[in-house]
Amino acid sequence: MIYLTSVNTNRADRSAKALDACLVAIAQGDASAFAQLYAQTHAAVYGFALSILKNTHDAEDVLHDTFLSIHSSAAGYRGEGKPMAWILTIARNLCMSRLRQRSKTTQLEQPEWESLADTDPDADDRLLLEQYLYTLGDEERQIVTLHALAGFKHREIAQMLDLALPTVLSKYNRALKKLKQIDKGGQKR
Repeated sequence: MIYLTSVNTNRADRSAKALDACLVAIAQGDASAFAQLYAQTHAAVYGFALSILKNTHDAEDVLHDTFLSIHSSAAGYRGEGKPMAWILTIARNLCMSRLRQRSKTTQLEQPEWESLADTDPDADDRLLLEQYLYTLGDEERQIVTLHALAGFKHREIAQMLDLALPTVLSKYNRALKKLKQIDKGGQKR
């Protein structure tokens, strides 16, 4: 069964200090810290960018640009225990810039969605990512990505997406119901 509970949030909370330490080390020129940060966060950054851009090539570009920006601006990071918020804010700004550059988004073809299975080595995460990308609306997909993959609290997501907290909670719960319906075999399109 698919459960999106505090397990991912707890994992994100435990790794926040490690990510903070990586960012400090990156600012000091530590290449291994940069590799460690990338390994721990690239899937969440890519999924978040893809949920906004709906284009694998653009999401990959934003992923790379995000980490280039992190590398060049790590010295300006002020650790407040929220390294993923800082990283995803960079990614979101790059996504918004990319959307401004092109006047409209394009829908991904189904084969492109299926290729996402290669981006995350964990089979359960691949299955979840594939299923929610097929069934959730844009905002639902962003909210679930931010909460389940990146470990943000609903209040933080509301601020990031400029939505009311009750709207975020409602859309998240609606998305969970859709995912549970898929889990029971009643795929909804």
